[in-house]
Amino acid sequence: MSRDVRRRSRQVLAASLLAALAFSVNGCGGGRMDRGGAYPAGYPVGYVERGVASWYGPGFHGNKTANGEEYDMHRLTAAHRTLPLGSVAEVRSLTNGRKVTVRINDRGPFAKGRIIDLSLAAAQTLAMTGSGTDQVELRVVSYQGRPGAMGYLRVQVASFAEQANAQALAGKLKSRYPDVRISPVDLTSGRRYRVLVGRFTSETQAEALAERLGSQFEVDPLVLRDDT
Repeated sequence: MSRDVRRRSRQVLAASLLAALAFSVNGCGGGRMDRGGAYPAGYPVGYVERGVASWYGPGFHGNKTANGEEYDMHRLTAAHRTLPLGSVAEVRSLTNGRKVTVRINDRGPFAKGRIIDLSLAAAQTLAMTGSGTDQVELRVVSYQGRPGAMGYLRVQVASFAEQANAQALAGKLKSRYPDVRISPVDLTSGRRYRVLVGRFTSETQAEALAERLGSQFEVDPLVLRDDT
């Protein structure tokens, strides 16, 4: 094969990959529940996940949660990044076998390697407040949210204390990807500006983009559900 032919082949392949990425960022397909494919019937009921649980308490008590409620650390609630708000999950400690049932009313945790942030009351039920984290299995047992209101999955590329830094990154992203937005959020540490990309119904596609963006911009992206 000549050098020119090889070069044209690489150009065609690169164009095809870019087209596929643009298609996936606009979102179509299903959800993480089966790691690709459509949402299973009845989703999110039946969803199961294993990983590390953490908890949040006094510093957030009284703040607004993602669904607009006031966070009460003495109630059995939790934060999850992608489960629809209103999901009710049974969380079982894989360390001691204790169980607690919580309602998802907030978004988080925003630390890699953790799957759910429990309220203080829920963490106390699992006897994990001392260690701060625990290995758990969560299983969604019911759904109390709006029927059909699943929202979209988006990739949080980074979060900044300075709006100008968020705008600078968003500007770079807009030249390559559709649907780039800045979402301000008020935390106990102050206002943060989250840079979000994409609109998915497939967590497989969202995770693929998150991995690509992490390599391109040396960041640590997270996939979040946007219920608004």
